[in-house]
Amino acid sequence: MNQLDCRRVISCFSTRSPTKQLSTSFYSSSCPGVYDAVKSVMKSAIATEQRMGASTVRLFFHDCFVQGCDASLLLDDTASFQGEKMATPNNGSVRGFEVIDTIKTAVEKVCPGVVSCADILAIAARDSVVILGGPNWDVKVGRRDSTTASFSGANNNIPPPTSGLANLTSLFAAQGLSQKDMVALSGAHTIGQARCTNFRAHVYNDTNIDGTFARTRQSGCPRSSGSGDNNLAPLDLQTPTVFENNYYKNLVCNKGLLHSDQEIFNGGATDAQVQSYINSQSTFFSDFVTGMIKMGDITPLTGSNGQIRKNCRRIN
Repeated sequence: MNQLDCRRVISCFSTRSPTKQLSTSFYSSSCPGVYDAVKSVMKSAIATEQRMGASTVRLFFHDCFVQGCDASLLLDDTASFQGEKMATPNNGSVRGFEVIDTIKTAVEKVCPGVVSCADILAIAARDSVVILGGPNWDVKVGRRDSTTASFSGANNNIPPPTSGLANLTSLFAAQGLSQKDMVALSGAHTIGQARCTNFRAHVYNDTNIDGTFARTRQSGCPRSSGSGDNNLAPLDLQTPTVFENNYYKNLVCNKGLLHSDQEIFNGGATDAQVQSYINSQSTFFSDFVTGMIKMGDITPLTGSNGQIRKNCRRIN
């Protein structure tokens, strides 16, 4: 795409229970106050640090891709238990655990022992999107919390930022999510930031990147590995704290921060879908909601499986 076109666009498996047991009305009698409790904490957390909304959505994503949406990611390591927090995609990267702890405390005051950490994470992710200007939806709930975690699953199932389109599509398909879902859910990168270690190779080595944009990002991300690894840059160049469709507008100008971002607009099968989201933010919002609901359905623990953790970081 030439620079004129770019300007025009800018101005332009398991023993787990079936998902049918999840319901938007699961807590209507047992804990109707859960939603206000979660929203109140999320509003405060995002008011304190707007990045926290994106971090919470990412927590949900990284949780659901490993053993399903079961809050396994929230478990701390112990002397006898290896969780997922130290796996490569999560170590030094996923954040917001303290906010989930605060929500859990607030919910326990309203209805002790009723709401799972897995459901809290699902509701908090939805609220984060809404608070930052994105679409609303009714969250299906009724999940229970796992008593296990998978370090290897976290390393193998979560798409790395170096992924090409085929790998992205394959990893999402393994979770029952289509390529269309993958492109829509990638739009979560319209909020939040990424670390230099995750975009260094893209801004120094790739050719499908705007030169000026690459040089701007290089200025805060030294070429040498280990130097400035944790320096941050916005995933959405324009409005990193507002949930809208600018992420896709950046892609058509070769201004995707991650290699995996730019792969979904790189002369391939997903280009038309990206263009449709540029043309219609409502279409993006609708597909994003569909993707979030489908992701929330990934192999939940329900019924008598799992437990309702008293502390999201520890098994009861």
